[in-house]
Amino acid sequence: MALPKTINAPKRLGNVLIERGYLTLAKLQEALDLQKQTKSHKLLGEILVDNNFCTEEQVTECLAAEYGVPYAKLEARLHDPETIHLLPREYIEKHQVLPLFKVKDQLVVAVTEPANLFLVDELASMTNLKILIVATTPKDIRRMITNLPDSKVFVIDDIIENPEQAEVTLIEEAIEDIGDIVEVAGQSPVIRLVNYLIYNAVKEGASDIHIEPVELCLRIRYRIDGKLYKSLEVPQHLLGAVTSRIKIMAGMDISERRLPQDGRVNILLDGRKVDLRVSTFPSARGEKTVLRVLDTRKVSLNLRDLGFAENTLERFQKQIYSPNGIILVTGPTGSGKSTTLYGSLNEIASMENNICTVEDPIEYNLPLINQFQVQEKIGLDFPKALRTLLRQDPDVIMVGEVRDGETARTAIQAALTGHLVFSTLHTNDAPSAITRLVNMDIEPYLISAALNMVLAQRLVRKICHKCKEEYEPPRQLIRTLHKMGCEIETFYKGIGCRHCRNTGFLGRVSIHELLIMTDEIRDAIVADASITELKRISTANGLLSMKDDALRKVQEGITTIEEAGKLIGELFLVTD
Repeated sequence: MALPKTINAPKRLGNVLIERGYLTLAKLQEALDLQKQTKSHKLLGEILVDNNFCTEEQVTECLAAEYGVPYAKLEARLHDPETIHLLPREYIEKHQVLPLFKVKDQLVVAVTEPANLFLVDELASMTNLKILIVATTPKDIRRMITNLPDSKVFVIDDIIENPEQAEVTLIEEAIEDIGDIVEVAGQSPVIRLVNYLIYNAVKEGASDIHIEPVELCLRIRYRIDGKLYKSLEVPQHLLGAVTSRIKIMAGMDISERRLPQDGRVNILLDGRKVDLRVSTFPSARGEKTVLRVLDTRKVSLNLRDLGFAENTLERFQKQIYSPNGIILVTGPTGSGKSTTLYGSLNEIASMENNICTVEDPIEYNLPLINQFQVQEKIGLDFPKALRTLLRQDPDVIMVGEVRDGETARTAIQAALTGHLVFSTLHTNDAPSAITRLVNMDIEPYLISAALNMVLAQRLVRKICHKCKEEYEPPRQLIRTLHKMGCEIETFYKGIGCRHCRNTGFLGRVSIHELLIMTDEIRDAIVADASITELKRISTANGLLSMKDDALRKVQEGITTIEEAGKLIGELFLVTD
């Protein structure tokens, strides 16, 4: 609504803040006393924010209520980029106003001073349109202006609510500065920006940070719960400084911009260690950087927290206590295989066992376990490390990944000589792991003798528990489920809230398919059965498929039917 020219006895700001529960009467009196004692020219709202009695958002919201205008938390979807040309750029940046969208002869403009009638009149005169204003914070205005094409405004402190909280301490010592670009990368605004990107990614629970040069800016995206979300856009001229800062932290060569590089950063954040794996790759517009975030606090290594069905967990736990044999966990990259392996080792770890791992890289440090890093640059690859490890008197061995026939053959020999071996493969389901080993030229009789179990898994997003509610899915989808023999009475989804960034999902859970070797399956392997025959026999011998596990989690209200459909490839994603 447009700001009225006359305001009929509006409630005072302090009263509105108290009514909405943002401020106590004692704090209001304290702020008023400070205003009198210091004879300050500051407004009451400024004093409240400066002394941390209220947030800037709370004050602006109540000011909007005081003057009878809407309050808006600015987002990109509220802004039509075409309206930016209705006002001179200099005017927008100087007066902290932002045209949001135009409907016929009316222009909605975000302002930071809802009481400024002269500003409203000036906007109407400049645009020849009827002006409707909404109140917002200066920080929101500056953030939106920053994201405009060719913007010259970029205030790092505006995107960091608590700059002191975004401090990130390097565990390793920084390398000696060389060249002008390092001097720029070491300047505090760039340091604060990089620290903010890392701090915010950890706070949001992101698994990866993507720093991408695009046509008009440097785009920052976070991967959260398996999906990429845009976090920030910063001026493109900061690309070199930001990339160099990250390279310095990771001990990489900042002078090399033509070849891909890999590095690692160990940081302390909120008193705990967080590991970052850094990868740079030259693109047409400059180097793209991806940081994999390994935050042990965000990962539970308790098998009961990984989404196992009760009967599946019991069978799985029984196998991981076997005296020998091979246990394989399969799935695509990012499906939680490593977490399951670490949880398994954590379950069986004790002073009586010598558990050793060969990894590339070591993702999480575990007590009571000896972990070794592959160093392929010096010839210490998986097969060589595994052969050497067998001379270290191990009881249990974990091989990060079976990448080739030599590693697979060595692992099978270890299993046949009395060791329990854990490893991973990249296959779509559990029975396919057997044919994958055969394709690596492993003799079927060796696979039959050594393999104990294959666990295939994927990750699906969990419904946000804060905004979870029942809903009615499309009728065609329900009919499809009925044809499959699946009866689900109640369906759930998340409607979106601030806890889940309005996605309706919060966190992820594993979907499992457990294949335990039986005599019939072993005989089929030796007989070189086809994958179709192996799947049929596995199902007959009690294989719980991923489809069944996914539908169980839908029935229990853990995930949505649409999310399960993306996973198992059935005809779930249908609409009326």
